[in-house]
Amino acid sequence: MKTKIVILTGAGISAESGIPTFRAADGLWENHRVEDVATPEGFARDPDLVHTFYNERRAKLLSDSIAPNPAHLALAELATKADLTLITQNIDNLHERGGSPEVLHMHGELTKAWCTACNHKSPWPQDMSAHSPCPSCGITGQMRVDVVWFGEIPYHMDRIQRAIQEADMFAAIGTSAQVYPASGFVQLARTAGAKCHEFNLEQTLASAAFDQHHFGKASATVPLWVKSL
Repeated sequence: MKTKIVILTGAGISAESGIPTFRAADGLWENHRVEDVATPEGFARDPDLVHTFYNERRAKLLSDSIAPNPAHLALAELATKADLTLITQNIDNLHERGGSPEVLHMHGELTKAWCTACNHKSPWPQDMSAHSPCPSCGITGQMRVDVVWFGEIPYHMDRIQRAIQEADMFAAIGTSAQVYPASGFVQLARTAGAKCHEFNLEQTLASAAFDQHHFGKASATVPLWVKSL
C-alpha cells in the first residue's frame, strides 16, 4: 500500500520561478492595495483595474521567463511513488506544467475564468475585460478571474480535510500556513497521527507544530526529501 502524503504549497515554492509572493511587508500586492484587486468590493468598484491587474499577472505567468523549478518537478515525481494529495495556495499553473497529474487549487487559478451569471468556469489564457462574453451563456460584464478573493470561501475544503485526516505524512512547502483555513491543516494532520514536515527558508511562527524542518530553498530541499522517500 502506498504511503498517503498530503502536501500544501505556498508562495515560497513559486518565488524561485519568478512569481512574486502574494503580499509584501507593506501590505501591497505588486504596488496595489489588496482591497482594490483581491476583493469582490474592489472588483465592483473598478472592474477595469482588476481585469488589468490579473491580465498582467496571467501574461507574465505564461511568458517564456516563467517555468517550473526543481521543487515542482520533484513533487510530480512523488506522485508516482505515493498516494499524493497536492494542495496549493498558489494561483499559478506551475505544478501542472511540472507534471503533477492533479492539483487542488484552494485559491483558484489565474488561467481560468468564472461567469458569475451562469456559474460556468472555463480555461482562460488570454486577456479578460468587462466586455468579454461568457463562452457558455454569452452574457458580457459578468466574467472574472476564477480566483478566491478575501471574504470568499476557498475551494475543495471538504476533500482537503478528508485527505489530511487520512494522511500518513503532511508537508507544508513555502508557506507560513498562518492564515485560515490553512493555519489549521498541520494541527489536523497531527491529530490524525501524520508525520509533519516543514519546508521554508527559515523558521516561522508555525514551526513548533512540525516534527521535522527542512530549511533552505525549496528547489534544493524538496528534491532531496523526495529522493529520500
